Amino acid sequence: MSDPKLPEEERANLVKELMTARRAVSTARRAGDEQAEEQAHAAVDEAKRGLGERGPVWWDDGAPDLNRHMARTTPYAEWYSAQSKQN
Repeated sequence: MSDPKLPEEERANLVKELMTARRAVSTARRAGDEQAEEQAHAAVDEAKRGLGERGPVWWDDGAPDLNRHMARTTPYAEWYSAQSKQN
């Protein structure tokens, strides 16, 4: 989820940059170009940071930042386990 305080035009531009960078990762991988892939990953990271998906948290509700944690190691572990059993 991106930072809801971002102006719509800025958010849209960052999403375009993110999608372009993701395509560049794929292209570089297919070409076996490690340097280009590394640069593309850096561009993905930059766009995600701009969107607020990485880096300092933008919310201030006091909830812990559980991004980049596996569901089974969070307070949602029981819920996650139940979902896995249903599928």
